Amino acid sequence: MPIARTSSWFGRFAKRASRTAARPAAFAAALAAVLAWALTGPLFGFSDTWQLIINTGTTIMTFLMVFLIQNTQYRDSEAIQIKLDELIRATQGAHNALLDLEELDEDRLEKFKQRYEALAALSRERLKNGSLDTDSPEIKR
Repeated sequence: MPIARTSSWFGRFAKRASRTAARPAAFAAALAAVLAWALTGPLFGFSDTWQLIINTGTTIMTFLMVFLIQNTQYRDSEAIQIKLDELIRATQGAHNALLDLEELDEDRLEKFKQRYEALAALSRERLKNGSLDTDSPEIKR
């Protein structure tokens, strides 16, 4: 199955913007803008307009960056879930019921969690008693 790259303009833009914003130069530019604003305070008598400029600028940048960061995190999360699903699918003896687990409602997800917590507790107890915990016991339904 061939893998297609991001084709939407927003996806490409968000990826580039996120990479650019994550670089030290972007932080340095933002810091320089804040310092320039702070240094011009005495020139403008710390006026309301002077304060409004930084408040408006930072609010706009924050508002836009939230969407870019959300897009990037969503894509990364989806990619990780697909990779985990592939590992489960390809692993002999793995429970295929765990595929797409993130789509379950809270109650069903909690039941799976409780099963694995019980398995972990049992394995820790076995370790404490000198047994190995490297087997693959079945999960009780």
